[in-house]
Order: sequence, then structure tokens, then C-alpha cells
Amino acid sequence: MSSTRQNKIERLLQRDLGDIFQKGTTGLFRGKMITVTTVRVSPDLSNAKVYLSLFPVDDKKEFIDYINGIEGQIRFDLGKRVRHQLRKVPELTFFIDDSLDYIDNIDNLLK
Repeated sequence: MSSTRQNKIERLLQRDLGDIFQKGTTGLFRGKMITVTTVRVSPDLSNAKVYLSLFPVDDKKEFIDYINGIEGQIRFDLGKRVRHQLRKVPELTFFIDDSLDYIDNIDNLLK
């Protein structure tokens, strides 16, 4: 069960990461539309699991590997934004949020 502090930090990270992905879309993220759907922070606030929804991406696994490869740069940009709210910026791990694909699959099966 998440504490109030964890929930506040999760919302803060989701908002700021979404802004980073939106502003860095042209160069760093190869023009892809990336949405931060969920952020889960560990109880000690040192690790964060970030779930991303990716659009027009053919190979999502390869793109998530690319984003995990530049995690240091994303974390640095995040640190500049949250330096007054957090003492330590959590380690970021990115995952694919495939809930929309799952919903589409169920919708197609029901037709």
C-alpha cells in the first residue's frame, strides 16, 4: 500500500517526465509520441518504475531498450526540474504499458 508521500512523488514524477517526453520528442525520442501512464515509486523512494504508452512505434521492445539506455540523461533532466522537491532523484526503469493494446484486442474479440 502506497503512502501519501509516495503518491505525491509519483504524481510529481509523472507530470515532469511527461513534460520531458513531450518537449524532447523531436530530437531525443525520434519524433515518437510518448505518454507516461503510471509511475510506481518504491517505499524508500530510491527506485521508480515508469510505464509508457508509445505511439507510432513498430518495435516497442527495441524502443523501450533505447529509452532505458538513455535513462541517465532523462534522470538528469528530471533532477533539474525536481531539485527543490526531492533530495535524491530515483533510479528510473521504463516499461511498456500495453493496456491499450489489450483493450483493442478484447474489443476486436467482442465484435
